[in-house]
Amino acid sequence: MASRAALTQKDFASDQDVRWCPGCGDYSILANIQRVMPELGVPHENFVFVSGIGCSSRFPYYMNTYGFHTIHGRAPAFATGIKCAEPELSVWVVTGDGDGLSIGGNHLLHTIRRNVDLQILLFNNRVYGLTKGQYSPTSRVGMRTKSTPDGSIDHPVDPIAFALGSGATFVARAVDVDAQHLQEMLRRAHAHRGTAFIEILQNCPVYNDDEWIEVEDRKQRVEASLKLEDGKPLVYGPSGDVRGIRIEDGIPSVIELRDDQDPVSAGVAVHHDRHESPAYAFALASLRRTKFPIPIGVFRAVEKPTYEALLSGQVAAARTKRGEGDLESLLNSGDTWTVEA
Repeated sequence: MASRAALTQKDFASDQDVRWCPGCGDYSILANIQRVMPELGVPHENFVFVSGIGCSSRFPYYMNTYGFHTIHGRAPAFATGIKCAEPELSVWVVTGDGDGLSIGGNHLLHTIRRNVDLQILLFNNRVYGLTKGQYSPTSRVGMRTKSTPDGSIDHPVDPIAFALGSGATFVARAVDVDAQHLQEMLRRAHAHRGTAFIEILQNCPVYNDDEWIEVEDRKQRVEASLKLEDGKPLVYGPSGDVRGIRIEDGIPSVIELRDDQDPVSAGVAVHHDRHESPAYAFALASLRRTKFPIPIGVFRAVEKPTYEALLSGQVAAARTKRGEGDLESLLNSGDTWTVEA
């Protein structure tokens, strides 16, 4: 049998015109996903991208893979069915802060808690872009939009805390324009067995421009972001103004550090993403600007049985106990009626 030709980024680019607004962060995310896909060792025909409704949900059209553009908020439900029916497929869910955390919040919660082996990418620009600039579940308090002209009074949903609270086994955060780091997060998400959830901070240049400028801009990123690296202390800031994060009794605080000071000896926490309890990851998720930096990277990565593996085992056990079964007999068992004209 002839060996397969090596896949390239071009193999994953469809023939459709990409129709996002100039400057939209979706362009960068699309390009980075297309770069990573050939590296994953998955046959081209085994990739499936599933989306709901929103700007991000155009994704399946632009990926030269199988795909489903489904209905508002229901992408996780469709993806669950696909993965359970065909476990060998690599199934990716693309959603946004509006699609995934408003009407889709219930579906997202149950997919995560079941630990279906999916990669869920949630693009967070903190606004409804497709419907022209209304506030979303992640919009900041006080944010003025077309639907909140006097400022939003809703407390925003934190996607990372939401995923952790739903029992996610893999939770990460990336930034749309930080290509190298985003690609690393995509690779780690794919390698994880179970639901891998990545929040991608993303720019909407039309309705919420520069919302994440502190972590998108290379110069500001040093001060405003905290890179999470397993086994390394939680330090951030430029040379001469390095700080660390201490966590005592689950409460984070900032420690000022001298250049010659050992962070760990000073009480800075060391990052470990494989804690069985999500308590540590929750402490990181609570970090907010401007008092704290924004954590970027993997918050949690633990192993648990996947939903489709448990389902397959349950089906196999039932077949062993009861046999293959007969649909015709099932339909005609118990009380039946004959309806005549």
